[in-house]
Amino acid sequence: MARIRVLVVDDHRIFAESLAAALAAEQDVDVSAAGSGPAALRALERAASEGRRFEVLLIDADLGTVGPDVAHVPAQPRGPGQDGSGPGEGAVDGISLVARVRAGHPGVRTVVLAERDDPRRAAAALQAGAGGWVAKDCSLSRLLSVIRGVLRDETHLPPALLTGVLRELTAARKHRTESERLVESLTPREREVLRCMVAGLGRKAVAERLYLSPHTVRTHMQNVLGKLGVHSTLAAVALARRAGVGPVDLAGDVVERGGQLA
Repeated sequence: MARIRVLVVDDHRIFAESLAAALAAEQDVDVSAAGSGPAALRALERAASEGRRFEVLLIDADLGTVGPDVAHVPAQPRGPGQDGSGPGEGAVDGISLVARVRAGHPGVRTVVLAERDDPRRAAAALQAGAGGWVAKDCSLSRLLSVIRGVLRDETHLPPALLTGVLRELTAARKHRTESERLVESLTPREREVLRCMVAGLGRKAVAERLYLSPHTVRTHMQNVLGKLGVHSTLAAVALARRAGVGPVDLAGDVVERGGQLA
């Protein structure tokens, strides 16, 4: 029988233990538990290096730093493994973990477990790469159905959330499109300056990088803010991010995409 390797990522020990134990009772499921984002990422790397990759991660939507780093699960015949690590590491929230798993382990599916319905966060989870958003109080049979469904590349949402999530995704696309239009109004040099701003470079650093005078850079920055319709560098950077503009490559030349400055 093909077995599904599942990793429960939740910093609430009792919930993680109970869920892992319930899943471990299924004949076709092997389950482990981690109590933080860093612990989960280490577990993924270790499992991959040992040739026993996880297939599905169940991630707490409210994952943070509460509780111990690892949720220990009682040993059973097919008992869940335990992922040990020390406390005090940087926190990784649930949706950020989804994105990191997608980037580093694209073959692993993720499902977000939430205590409450939240269309905005559910939409963010799907955009980050999650295959499902499931209530923590759902039945075990429902959760197993979602686990098996995401392995078939299905997307699972509670019916009550569907309309709200579609509205959020549509609004996000609208904002992105508007941001892209504004960025396209910039000259190539202004886009270079914007990418430097996204990278966190100050006026003097931008001037040195682009071989311009600080006064010229100041003028370009003012033009960028004016064309984007914002009043601060922070707002300009946020808009640039929405438009998909990345930072300048500090290790080399400005990175171009599609033959145009991004």
